[in-house]
Amino acid sequence: MSVGITKAHDVVGVGANSVDFVYRLPGSPVADSPTAKMRITSHSVSCGGQMATALSACAAFGLRVAYLGAVGTDDNGRRIKQELAGHGIDLSHVVTREGANQFAVITVDERTGERMVLWDRGERLLLHPDEVPAGLIASARLVHVDDVDERAALRAATLAREAGVPTTSDFDRVTEQTPGLIAAVSMPIFAEHVLPVITGESNYERALTTLRRTHAGWLCITLGSRGAMMLVGDDLVIEPGFAVSAVDTTGAGDVFRAGFITAFLSGAAPREILRFANAAAALSCTRAGALNSVPTLAEIDQFRSRHT
Repeated sequence: MSVGITKAHDVVGVGANSVDFVYRLPGSPVADSPTAKMRITSHSVSCGGQMATALSACAAFGLRVAYLGAVGTDDNGRRIKQELAGHGIDLSHVVTREGANQFAVITVDERTGERMVLWDRGERLLLHPDEVPAGLIASARLVHVDDVDERAALRAATLAREAGVPTTSDFDRVTEQTPGLIAAVSMPIFAEHVLPVITGESNYERALTTLRRTHAGWLCITLGSRGAMMLVGDDLVIEPGFAVSAVDTTGAGDVFRAGFITAFLSGAAPREILRFANAAAALSCTRAGALNSVPTLAEIDQFRSRHT
């Protein structure tokens, strides 16, 4: 990015949103066991989705954010737009599709905070590559994509590369499109179960080193409560997670990515980026929901000061 050029947005995000129906349970359901039937402890409806949560966290951290994605015309579609607008996110490029919005049924084990996600998303909500405006991508200091609408994500990452804009990602699955999308993203961030499938290496350090043969950018992998690691050039940066009493892990990976983006755009060093992102994600696990779990910058600073 050229010095002196003012960008309209700090972050442009391209990807999915969801309305989550969250059910807290006294344990994790297991077929043909005493937990095959359980009474729901509590339930709630909240907004989430990979990109919506990450962008809401970026906005909460003080960044100027724009969202590109598709929403339905039902109550859930209206709910997610209202929620994102309330976080100060630019929705002028959101695409509206006739029909139902994406939604998820999430069960949370209240003993551990671990969750299971059951979701549905109609094909109408697919974002097409020609719906990704080059001007919007070039208006950002950074572009963040997920792997839901892969062809649109690839288009956004390609446009960003052509405009000299760095990109981050949320890789949570492996498909035929994944290798091309990884190549297009300058700083891919992987869920821990993804990289071993891509590289054939179960050891995370070897997996990152294997990917380095074809990718020159920063390569990051999230490790849940164990923290994160990143390959920067030939240097492996490992930053442990923070120990917390988890209430709900929903959205923690999305908040991590928002923390990563925020620290990167502030000019922080790689280890500091991971530490900040780990702290943000850990704090999000101490409260329920996805968007509702996003901490403030002040909370992150206080948390880190107690864990020096």
